Amino acid sequence: MTSQLPSPLSAHQSGRSDDELDRTFEMRFTSTPRGARLARRLAAHRLDTWGIPYGTGRHEEIVLVLGELTANAVRHGHVPGRDFHLLLHLSASTRTVRVEVTDTRPERTPPRPEVLRAPGCEDTGGRGLLLVGALATRWGWYPRPEGPGKTVWAECVGAVLDAGDRPAGPEAVT
Repeated sequence: MTSQLPSPLSAHQSGRSDDELDRTFEMRFTSTPRGARLARRLAAHRLDTWGIPYGTGRHEEIVLVLGELTANAVRHGHVPGRDFHLLLHLSASTRTVRVEVTDTRPERTPPRPEVLRAPGCEDTGGRGLLLVGALATRWGWYPRPEGPGKTVWAECVGAVLDAGDRPAGPEAVT
């Protein structure tokens, strides 16, 4: 017996409009700076196709959060020969974009959001999660359930554009 998943066309025909459909993008990337850069670029393109256009503040915030999480996976979660996994999910009903980045290094965990501290003046790192905390509605991490490692996640609520939203930057100036 074979089973078929409904096609996007049949989901559309069931009475739901494209704007109401949840969307998910996931992929594994090499745990290298190049892999993190590729993840950021593909996710930025995917957000644009989902209706969160390039040049808007919301797009740039989500891509910055995603970029920090993927960079941390490469820098702090790298295990030779192992990739990191990116999951990007748009929930149209809650207007939320959730970013999840999973690596395979269990012993290097980030601090919990409630105990995150600002780095000292002389510290050369430690600002990425502060940025995530400032831009995301909420964030956290949990141990990877199917093996060693962890998943760091962030949610950006209000990510779906309203009709009145305009691109940020020079093209927005009238």
